[in-house]
Amino acid sequence: MTLPDEEQMHGITKSELKILILEAAEKGSDRALARIGLHDENAVHDVKELRSLLEGWRETKSSIWRTIIRWVTMAVLGFIAFAVWSEFRSRL
Repeated sequence: MTLPDEEQMHGITKSELKILILEAAEKGSDRALARIGLHDENAVHDVKELRSLLEGWRETKSSIWRTIIRWVTMAVLGFIAFAVWSEFRSRL
């Protein structure tokens, strides 16, 4: 059930309720940002720096996995090459 725009509900209109909710949400978000230290003008730069740091971490993690896979592949291929070489060497 939706209320008409200015219908009173417990002594408060729908538009007044919207205003109260918006003010409470804004105050709550300001308090939350202040608690984590993002309440000043530098907050935008801090968030950008954190995003950049996170992106760098993700790239590093991906690069580490690629390197590990490359090393394991090279070790397996090296072992196979050594096994083939030693088999041919023993037959000569």
